[in-house]
Amino acid sequence: MTPSRLFAGALLCLSVACSDKTTSNNGDQTPLEVAIPTPQVPPKEDAVRAVSVPNNLVKPAKQPFGAERLAQLRVPAGFQVGVFAQGLTNPRKLAVRPSGAVYVTEREAGRVTLLRDTNGDGTADTSVVVASGLGSKNAGVHGLALQGDRLFMITDKQVFVAPVNPDDTLGLPARIIDGLPDAGQHPNRTLAFGPDGKLYVSVGSTCNACADANPENATLLRFEPDGTGRAVVAKGLRNTIGFAWHPVSGQLWGMDHGSDSRGDDYPPEELNRIQEGADYGWPYCLGKQEPDAFLSQEPPDMQSRPEYCAKTQAPVLEYQAHSAPMSLTFYTGTLFPQDFRDNAFVAMRGSWNRNPPTGYKVVRVRFDAQGTPTAFEDFASGWLGTDGTTQFARLADTAVAADGALLVTDDANGVIYRIGYSG
Repeated sequence: MTPSRLFAGALLCLSVACSDKTTSNNGDQTPLEVAIPTPQVPPKEDAVRAVSVPNNLVKPAKQPFGAERLAQLRVPAGFQVGVFAQGLTNPRKLAVRPSGAVYVTEREAGRVTLLRDTNGDGTADTSVVVASGLGSKNAGVHGLALQGDRLFMITDKQVFVAPVNPDDTLGLPARIIDGLPDAGQHPNRTLAFGPDGKLYVSVGSTCNACADANPENATLLRFEPDGTGRAVVAKGLRNTIGFAWHPVSGQLWGMDHGSDSRGDDYPPEELNRIQEGADYGWPYCLGKQEPDAFLSQEPPDMQSRPEYCAKTQAPVLEYQAHSAPMSLTFYTGTLFPQDFRDNAFVAMRGSWNRNPPTGYKVVRVRFDAQGTPTAFEDFASGWLGTDGTTQFARLADTAVAADGALLVTDDANGVIYRIGYSG
C-alpha cells in the first residue's frame, strides 16, 4: 500500500496511510573498487608542516544484501541476527517507543518512517511515512530523540518537534531551532535528552582539520526543550555523532571521529567523558593530548601546541583509527545476559582511507560497576569481506528495541538488522 501524504506548506508533510516497504534488494553485484594506495595532498586547511602522510584510499566495493550474506554475520554464542526491515532509503537514526514503535530517519529522502512488528515475530510488518519534506540528501533529517509524547528531529540547520499520536503516528512538526552552524563535511547531526531534561545537540566541524570560524562548530550544544537557552557544553569535539548518559552514573559519554590524512593507524577514534566547559583538543590535539604535527594553524592566545594540549581532556579509551563510530547506545533491556546491562554498543561505519580497511561492525564497550569504560570488544561482524575488498553494509546506528533486541541500521543497502538472544 502506498502512503498518502498531507503537505503543510512547502516544507513539511505528514503521511496518514500505511505502506509495506519490505522488499528484496538483490541487485547485480557491484564491481570491485579498490584504489591503489597513493599519497594524497591534504585539503588547504591541513597545510602540512613536514612530510605528507600517505592516505590510502581503499574503498571496499559494495555488494547487495541477501540471505546468503546474512549467514556470514558473526555474533557471540546464543545470539542471532535477523532482518527487522529492508527496502528503506538510506536509513540512519532510530528512536524506539515503549509501545514497540520504531522511528527511523531516511536521510536522503528527508523523511521519518514508523515501523511496527504487530505479530511479535521480530520483523516489521507495517511501514508508514510519518513526516517528510525535512531536507534532502546530505542535509536531510538525521537524528531523532523522544521526550514523552513528542519526537524531536534534526536536519543540518534546524530542529523540529512533532506530537506523537496514540497510534504512534505524528502530528504536524513545528520548527523550534533554526540557524545551526554551517555543516560543511559533517552534516550528520544528532540530538538527545539528558537526565536534566534538556536537549543536547552534536554539531560537527565543517572540515577535516581546521580552526572553524564559528565557535559552535565541533561542539556539543544544549537547549531548553522549547529551543531556547542555547549554550556550548563542550568544545574540541570533531564529530561526536554518538553520545549518551550512563544509566547508573549519569555521566555523559561520546565517541568522537579522529581526523583523516594522518596515517592508517592515527589518530584514534576517542571515547570521551564529556564534561561541562571542557576542551577535547581538536583540531590542535589528537589522541592523548598529542599536538597535530600536520596542522599549520596555531592555538589561540599565543599558546604553543604542547601548552594548549596539556589543558585539554584526553580520551578515556581509544579505538582503531578510521573506524568511524556512529552511535553510542547503553543497553538497558532484559533480553541479553545480565553482564550486558549498562554496557554500550557502537556502530562502526567503516573506513574509506585505510589499508587494510577497518570497521564495518558493532562493538561492545564494557563498563565496570562504577560506570567507567574498560575495554572495546567485537560484538557483531562479518559485513566486511574476509579479504577487505568488499562490504555489504555501512552501519549508522544502534538502538534497543522494546523487547530488548538490538537494532542496527545499514544505510547502504537499506536494511535494519535485529540481534536477539535465546541462550
